[in-house]
Amino acid sequence: MDISQLIIPVLVAVFAIVGTFLLVRLFDQLHRTMATEQSREMVRQAKIEAENITREAELAAKEQSILLKEKNEAEFRKIHDELHEKERQLDKRQDTLDKQADDLRKQERLVENYQTKLTEKIAEADQKNTDLLKLIEKERRTLHEFAGLNREEAAEKLFAMLDQELQKEIGGTIARHEKQIKERCDMISRNMLLLALQRYAASHTAETTTSSIDIPNDEMKGRLIGREGRNIRTFEKATGTDLLIDDTPGVVIISCFDPIRREAARLALVRLIQDGRIHPARIEEIAAETQKDVNAFIQKTGERAVQEVGLFGLNDRIIELLGRLHFRTSYCQNILRHSIEVAFIAGALAAELGLNEKLAQRCGLLHDIGKATDHEAEGTHPKIGADLLKRYGEPAEVVQAAAGHHDDARLENPYTMLVMTADACSAARPGARRESLELYVKRMEEIESIAGQFPGVEQVYAIQAGREIRVMLVAEQTTDETAAKICRDIAKTLTERVQFPGEIKVTVIRESRFVATAK
Repeated sequence: MDISQLIIPVLVAVFAIVGTFLLVRLFDQLHRTMATEQSREMVRQAKIEAENITREAELAAKEQSILLKEKNEAEFRKIHDELHEKERQLDKRQDTLDKQADDLRKQERLVENYQTKLTEKIAEADQKNTDLLKLIEKERRTLHEFAGLNREEAAEKLFAMLDQELQKEIGGTIARHEKQIKERCDMISRNMLLLALQRYAASHTAETTTSSIDIPNDEMKGRLIGREGRNIRTFEKATGTDLLIDDTPGVVIISCFDPIRREAARLALVRLIQDGRIHPARIEEIAAETQKDVNAFIQKTGERAVQEVGLFGLNDRIIELLGRLHFRTSYCQNILRHSIEVAFIAGALAAELGLNEKLAQRCGLLHDIGKATDHEAEGTHPKIGADLLKRYGEPAEVVQAAAGHHDDARLENPYTMLVMTADACSAARPGARRESLELYVKRMEEIESIAGQFPGVEQVYAIQAGREIRVMLVAEQTTDETAAKICRDIAKTLTERVQFPGEIKVTVIRESRFVATAK
């Protein structure tokens, strides 16, 4: 065999081995490249999945945080409401305690007055006993002088002396009894008023000329205004009120001086917001419905007031006017509640005096009925109320009480005086009436300025929210008589020049001090 023939297979085998090795290395390199790309893809997918998981975890955490925040806010609102309720209850208990303390102080003052009067009576009795002993001794000496006279002369001289002594005692006795009668009348009248006021205790609320309505969101403001303002114009025309929409979040305001129209507009706006269909036709429809509801409420309120007082037989028009008084105020005092309070106080006073209690309550309940129709008739509310009550067949006592409860007519029966007294008590009760801060400060300054203009006045202090003023006089420039005149002149001037609810007590103090030093 030729060598060349052997070399060729060997070479072929070598080349085959080398080619196979190279192919294996190439396949291995390709496999490694593919594995690397696959691992990179897996890492990239893992990163994407990790980012997705992280994002989902963040979203879940945010949702959990929002839910936890809402839950905490709900718990906070609940705790806030509970604290507000507890605070209201504490205020109510504090008011009750203050009233009880006032009652105790009044009772203490009454006991002190009784003790003072008892001490004075004991001293007066001791003085009378002393005077009687002196008189007996004097008569004994006189009898000794008469021993030398005959019977007729002794009797004549004795009678003359007795007549002279009695003439001196008559004036003192009359003055003493007049003082006792006056003190007794003052004590009885004061006790009767305290008893009547204690038998009826009422709370008082203040009214305003605006009503605030909460809205769910600020988008509702745009819907209430409507396209080119047609909704708000329709609402104001249908209700007769002004709808104020400003930048205040979550609130719109209804303004009107007529409280009945304001209440009807408030109910209509609340229903419109709840209904959600806000357009001119729906506004007019709901405004008409709420006006009917308000009229029905007025009638029911009047009926409840009559039932509360326990009266019967009143005309339906009178009952309706009583219901309208629920929306009227005087110095922020609700006139219907004021009328009911006057009715109960007048009835209690009538019962103490032995008069007709129900008739007094009827007079008290209807005394301010003219305030419900002031805009419909001319004249003062006492005259309007008297004409109205006379037209609907009320008794003469009721008509007279309405006409004269402000001293506008001559007093013809005791029920008018009872209503005047009850009216003053209701208006002067602490917390019944109030003013704005500006008017209050202005009135206090005016009262102090007027009182300070009188000669001899050194200092003036307005106390008890302007219901009493203390006037300090210069002792060297005044006397007790001029002090009494200054007190009357100040009270008269305040009555003529200042408008105020209730009454103002004027106290004038004149003090003389004498100082000496012992050495």
